[in-house]
Amino acid sequence: MLIGDVARRSGVSARMLRHYESLGLVRPTGRTGAGYREYSGDDIRRIFHIESLRSLGLSLREVGRALDDPGFAPAELVDDLIRQTRERIARETELLTRLRRIDAAEPAAWEDVLQVVALLQALGSESAGKRQRAALSSVDVPVDALVEAALNESDTNVAGALRWALAQSGDSALAPLAEGLGAPDAEVRKRAVQSVAEISSDGATALLRDVLTSPDLAVRRHAALALGARGVEDAVPTLIDMVAEEANDVDAADALAALASRPTLADEIASGLVARLAPGAADSSARRRLTQALADIPGTTASRALADLSQDEDRAVALTAAYILRLRSTR
Repeated sequence: MLIGDVARRSGVSARMLRHYESLGLVRPTGRTGAGYREYSGDDIRRIFHIESLRSLGLSLREVGRALDDPGFAPAELVDDLIRQTRERIARETELLTRLRRIDAAEPAAWEDVLQVVALLQALGSESAGKRQRAALSSVDVPVDALVEAALNESDTNVAGALRWALAQSGDSALAPLAEGLGAPDAEVRKRAVQSVAEISSDGATALLRDVLTSPDLAVRRHAALALGARGVEDAVPTLIDMVAEEANDVDAADALAALASRPTLADEIASGLVARLAPGAADSSARRRLTQALADIPGTTASRALADLSQDEDRAVALTAAYILRLRSTR
C-alpha cells in the first residue's frame, strides 16, 4: 500500500508518516519499481499501535521503547502518565475555574478583567496582609472565590475579613457555604458555619437551623450560638448542653438569657436547666455552671429551682444558688 493510501485509511498524514520513518518508528518494508514507499499489513498495524500509544500521552521516544524493547515494563510509565494527567487536569480545572469567575464578574473591559485577576491572585497570595486587603476590597470578586478563600483561610484576621466580605454578599454565598458544611475536613466545616453565622438573612437562619442536626458537634454549637443571638428557640437544647459540658458555656448562658427575655421561653429554658441539675445527671462542676445559668432566667420556675438548690447537698451549688437568690430579691 502506498503512502497516500495509508494516510487516507489510517488518518495519519503523509508528512507524519515520513516523520515516523525518519525517527525509525516505522519503516516501509518495500518499494515499488518506481521507488515509492510500500507499506505491508504489519507496517500498517505498527502505525495503529503508534497512534494508540500516543493517545495515552506517550512521547514518540517512549512509543519507540514500548514497541521495540522486549524488556519494557509499562507499569511504571503508566503510573507516571496517570500522575502527569492528574496534574494537567488540576491545572486546566484551575484555569477553567478562574475563567468562570472572571465571566461571573461580567467585566465590561480588559481593565475589569485585569482587576478581577489581580484580586483573585491576591486572595491566593502567601502574604496574609495581601489576602486581607483583597478580602476588604472584594466587591468585584465572585462569591464562590470568596467562599473558597474563607473555607481555606487559617489566619484569624484574614478569615474575619473574608467573613465580612461574604456577609456583604448575602444569600448568594449560602449555596457554596452549604457545601462547605458537608466537607470531610472538620476545620472547613467550622469555617463554613462561622461564615453562615455572619450573614443576617432568613436564608442563613434556615441553614443554621438545619445545621443543628449536623453530626459535627462543633458545628452544631456554633450554629446554636448564632441562632440564640437571633432569638431562635430551636437552639435551646444545644445551648443547655454547652453550659453543662463547659463548651463556650459563658456565651451559651448569655444566649439562653437573651432567649429567656421572651416570657413564653423563660420557663421552658429554666425547666431544661433544672432537668440537667437532677442528682446524678451531671457532675459537681456542671451543676454549678447550670445553677449560674439560672441567674438571668426570669420567672417562677427558675426562682423555685434556685430556692431548692440553696439547700443542695453540694455546698458550692447551695452557696451559688443562695447568692443568686439574694441578687434576684434586690432587683
